[in-house]
Amino acid sequence: MKKIILLSTALVILFIISTHAQTDTTVYNLTISEKTLNITGKDRKALAIDGQIPGSTLRFKEGDYAVIYVKNELDEETSVHWHGLILPNFYDGVPYLTTPPIEPGHTQKYEFPLVHNGTYWYHSHTGLQEQLGVYGSIVIEPKEPKFEYDKDLVLVFSDWTDENPMHVLKNLKRRNEWYSIKRNTVTPLGKVIARGGLGAQLNFWKQRMPGADIADVYYGAFLTNGTQVKEYPEFKAGEKVRVRMINASASTYYWITFGGGDPTLISADGIDVVPVKKEKLLFAIAETYDYLITIPESGKLEIRASSMDGAGQTSAYLGKGELLKAPDVPRPDYVGIMKAMSKMDMKMGAPAMISNPKKNDGLEKMKKYGMQMKGDMNSMKMPEGTKKDDMEGMDMPSMNKMDSTQKGMTGMDHGGMKMSQGKDESVLVGAGMGPDKTYDFLKSAEPTNYATDKPVREIKFTLNGNMWRYIWSMNGKPLAEADNIKISKGEVVRITMTNLTMMNHPMHLHGHFFRVINTNGEYSPLKHTLNVAPMQSITIEFDANEYGDWFFHCHILYHLEAGMARVFSYGTPRDPKLQRYPLSTLIKETNKYYSWGTAYGASHMSSLELVSSNVRNQWNLGAEIGWNQNFEADFSYERYLSDYFRVYGGVNVENETPESLDQFKSVAQVGIRYLLPYFINADLSIDNQLRPQVRFTAEYLIFRRVAVFGRYEYRSDFGAVNTLEAGKSYAFEQVWNAGIDYVVSRNFSLTGTYDNRFGGGGGLTWRF
Repeated sequence: MKKIILLSTALVILFIISTHAQTDTTVYNLTISEKTLNITGKDRKALAIDGQIPGSTLRFKEGDYAVIYVKNELDEETSVHWHGLILPNFYDGVPYLTTPPIEPGHTQKYEFPLVHNGTYWYHSHTGLQEQLGVYGSIVIEPKEPKFEYDKDLVLVFSDWTDENPMHVLKNLKRRNEWYSIKRNTVTPLGKVIARGGLGAQLNFWKQRMPGADIADVYYGAFLTNGTQVKEYPEFKAGEKVRVRMINASASTYYWITFGGGDPTLISADGIDVVPVKKEKLLFAIAETYDYLITIPESGKLEIRASSMDGAGQTSAYLGKGELLKAPDVPRPDYVGIMKAMSKMDMKMGAPAMISNPKKNDGLEKMKKYGMQMKGDMNSMKMPEGTKKDDMEGMDMPSMNKMDSTQKGMTGMDHGGMKMSQGKDESVLVGAGMGPDKTYDFLKSAEPTNYATDKPVREIKFTLNGNMWRYIWSMNGKPLAEADNIKISKGEVVRITMTNLTMMNHPMHLHGHFFRVINTNGEYSPLKHTLNVAPMQSITIEFDANEYGDWFFHCHILYHLEAGMARVFSYGTPRDPKLQRYPLSTLIKETNKYYSWGTAYGASHMSSLELVSSNVRNQWNLGAEIGWNQNFEADFSYERYLSDYFRVYGGVNVENETPESLDQFKSVAQVGIRYLLPYFINADLSIDNQLRPQVRFTAEYLIFRRVAVFGRYEYRSDFGAVNTLEAGKSYAFEQVWNAGIDYVVSRNFSLTGTYDNRFGGGGGLTWRF
């Protein structure tokens, strides 16, 4: 086997050398380093490429040979993925999967032929570095230009947070509402009731859904080529400009609108399409679109990217003179979305973790969720002879002929969406969920269907998420619990994705272009990234013509880091240069422990809670002390068997005599915890004195910054171990408290509570 690998490597090197000798070589040197930049009016740490955000545009010609040296001046590993490029597996840039990470102080060389043209981009694939600024653009000019234009402009849209991205992810893991409060996208109970949406809110809570939302993170700024507003006065009236747009955001979808210029879309994800007028575009993360725009005679035009959640916008201005403003995009109506969704025939809250990930039963678990739509995984019409298999990664290829243009294979089927026309539909359009938010506007300039005698491997994915713990998965399995999906060279891999979450997901396949099956049949477009809208299905297919392992994942950076990814594997040997870099390192990245705490100091008591959690395991420490000398502490380890059900064991310590800290009593406990509908957390346990206990806790946001919460505990003693008072066969204890919390900032709240052990009072809550 080693001889075969060495021979194959030698042949590849000879091929590269011979090809290299016949083509021009374009060389770039990039340096990734930590910089202090002022983007939102404050100096903040950033990770920049050559000292700037975004990094330089790398320009090539189709057929050239690219040589890129990337130097790492950070004190941690980094990487670069060449997003959308077809290149040798070893240079794809996913650390520990295809390419070694770039270690601190080292320079890594990437080299590959440029076999196609178009607009692409590059970014770090290490942790959350992309959010901090490690991204840039790529332009590959065609051998034979197809479109005529005077000038060329690249616009890289991105989002910026002044926070450390790891703190952002930790904040999402701990269920803090601060980002929604800051963006003013929360749907507090008072507002819901005022809009007549109480029934819809109760329906969401019943299904353990907090409410309608579109994005997770609050951003201090949205950027165009590194700044909130970008001016390009050099463009002259009458000039035709090719505008190459890249969504390099970590977590933001945009609505793109134009202030004139007769915008004509000519390319998607680097591939030419039949030109189409498109004055409003839903721009998914990691996609690229090229437009032809004519600078108007009357002034300068605005190209505006408005965040889909309504939190902000960024603009580029082309030309001089009076401003031709792009149309405003209305903020999403979150209560209206919730009311419209509640009318649909659907079941929400599909699990992000199945109970036994060793079994391929994820799809079976998901069949009862989502809408009863024509395009779901149970009823999607497929060509005769295509092998169907409900087990992920175990699909046997069919040797029968295929016809991927057969009627019934739609790219994104909204046919089963049961909603009233008019108001409800327009509300959902604002969330990227309406029936016009398909890819049917994209038509390939050339046929894209594959030979009918190719075998077909049919694979189905559901996209799942748990906002309560911020875990994202496919078929109920986050990456840390999933196996590689085996595919074979020479077959067509057809993937049907059904989104069972309330969020859009931009799914990206490395190393391949796929057909997005839409109403254009054999002219369905080719892409490398596509949006899967909430509660919808979409089908793609690609020619398995590569080797090695390739990443397939959601391009919302925080969803990827929380588990929404898979690895497609051709089963070929790993490159020997990866021997020091086990794939398990990449897998473990999605199963980190995140730790946080809450401290409450008040006029009548103080409390402390500490939590450390990964996908399945959680450690908890809680302590309360009242100034009347009552004390209680709990330490426990819990194991999540599914999204909401877990078993635990631990120790409880409390003072034995009320209002006295002279003596303490410790007991061991085992029990179960379960999140009930309406976000009521239930805890049933028994201690080593055979005393059963039940506990219920809940918290609800009633106004934008105001939440109410409560807890009730009941512990009984039947005298199985303890000696009860004479004449009694039963004793019990009750603990209850209630409170109100006013959120001041991400870390602090003003809190008032009453506890039947400690009395009432108020103070400050610190979240850290």
